[in-house]
Amino acid sequence: MRVATQSPLQNTFDVSANPTQAQLARRDLLDRIADFIERHDLNITGANLAAVTTALSGANAKLAEAFAAREISGEPIDQRWLDTVVRLDPETGARMTELEKLMDKLEYSLMRFAQTAKSAHDETSEHRGAIDAQIQEMAKGSNDNSSAGEMDRVIELSRAMLERISQVEDAMERSQAETDHLRESLAKARTEADVDHLTRLPNRRAFERRLSSAAQSAQQSGQPLCVAFCDVDHFKSINDTHGHDAGDRVLVAIASTLNSNASDTCFVARHGGEEFVVLFYGLDKDEAWRKLDGIRRAQAMKQMVNRDTGKPFGKVTFSGGIAEVTGVDETREALARADEALYQAKAEGRNRIVAV
Repeated sequence: MRVATQSPLQNTFDVSANPTQAQLARRDLLDRIADFIERHDLNITGANLAAVTTALSGANAKLAEAFAAREISGEPIDQRWLDTVVRLDPETGARMTELEKLMDKLEYSLMRFAQTAKSAHDETSEHRGAIDAQIQEMAKGSNDNSSAGEMDRVIELSRAMLERISQVEDAMERSQAETDHLRESLAKARTEADVDHLTRLPNRRAFERRLSSAAQSAQQSGQPLCVAFCDVDHFKSINDTHGHDAGDRVLVAIASTLNSNASDTCFVARHGGEEFVVLFYGLDKDEAWRKLDGIRRAQAMKQMVNRDTGKPFGKVTFSGGIAEVTGVDETREALARADEALYQAKAEGRNRIVAV
């Protein structure tokens, strides 16, 4: 008689057929994440998955509340809104601040090591020179002394010590050179980390740091400071019609318009996706509005063509929202107001600037 046996594969199947509560919860969360991303037509990126997961799982209560409020209001949850709400999340800002502090500490430690290595190198060089001079004097006097053999041994030991000092000196010099190279690499990496590789404008990381320092300077000097969000109009339609490569060239063109029409009173950065951000130094809301509206009109006058197909893009415009930064501790509130002003500009028909 044959005895029925159960294979490991069958065991695995039985477990999945009778999942535990934890497995059911994970499966439900994955389904909700997939449904949320598909329903709102969001890109499948690491940043998006992290934001949606922490919100839907309840790991970040403030993000969860923001998601729920947005859905209840019936307003769109698009990529720009998601980037904005994640940017304004205090936990995200705190992590970026901590990363900046760690990089600053590393750079400072490298600088101190380089200084120490240089000081030690200079000191051993001085000692080596003094010992070498003494050895030469001892060698001259050894011929006139009855204990020439002992003197020779002293001279030999001194020369061996001198050689060892020379080796240490070479090692210190190499360590200093390696440290200098590492510091240069770190500085280069930090610079590259601040640049958007498509438009070559400063990126969001650079903007966040600039906003903090600008707010402090404005508060100390009493000068006004304004921030503006700019968003390319109908950008999804451009991508869908002409392709993502053409969309990238549109972003580069908008970046060029913003940057070329800016001045010493402006700082322009790409904030992410089709969104750009501008800081206006020493300009109040009305002055900033006139400045940005002039840039908007300059862009709206251009007729753009897809160089790959010859098909015209037509007018490619952008909308903007401006808010004044009233203090160092209110930068996030200013960003939120500028974001609301941008939504208002979109709602009123696009290709316009709204200041609040």
